[in-house]
Amino acid sequence: MRLLLAVRSAAFVILAPGTVVGYLPYRILKRSENAAAARWDFSAVCAAALFALGLAVLLRCVWDFAAAGRGTLAPIDPPRRLVMRGLYRFTRNPMYNGVLAALGGEAWFFRSVPLLEYAIAVFLVFHLFVVAYEEPALKKRFGEAYAEYRRAVPRWGFTWRGYRESALPAPAERGESA
Repeated sequence: MRLLLAVRSAAFVILAPGTVVGYLPYRILKRSENAAAARWDFSAVCAAALFALGLAVLLRCVWDFAAAGRGTLAPIDPPRRLVMRGLYRFTRNPMYNGVLAALGGEAWFFRSVPLLEYAIAVFLVFHLFVVAYEEPALKKRFGEAYAEYRRAVPRWGFTWRGYRESALPAPAERGESA
C-alpha cells in the first residue's frame, strides 16, 4: 500500500509541479528571445539556491501528504487526514510557496521577464484555486479542526510560532466522514 502511495505521489509530482516548474518554463524560455543565457555568477548561485529551496519545500510537502495525510497533492487523490505538521505548521500553503520560489529562482537565473510574468500568473491561479476550491473543501471535510488551524496559520505568509494541534477528535471520531 505504501509503495502504491509513493508511485501515485511521484506520478502527480511529475504531472502537476513538473509541468508548472519544468515543462512550461522551458517552453517560455525557448520562445523568449530576451532571456539571458545562464552564467554562473553570485546572482545565478542565489537564483539556483532559491530554485533548489523551492523544490525541497515541494518535496517535503509531498512527503508530509503521503506520510501524515495518506494521500497525494492531486485534488483527485487528496490526503485522508488534515496535514498540520512540518512546514504546514507555519503556513497553510507551503507546497504552493515552494513552487513559486522555484519559479522565482528560474526567472531570476535566466533573467527572464516572461518567466516572472508567468510566475505571477501562477500565483494568481493558485490563489483563486485555494480560495474557491481548497479552503471550502477542507472546511467541509475536516470541520472544526480545519477552522482552528485556519485561524492560527496564515494562507500565504508565515507564522513564527508553529501550529500545535488541539485535542479536537479526528473527524471519524466525531461521526463525520473524512
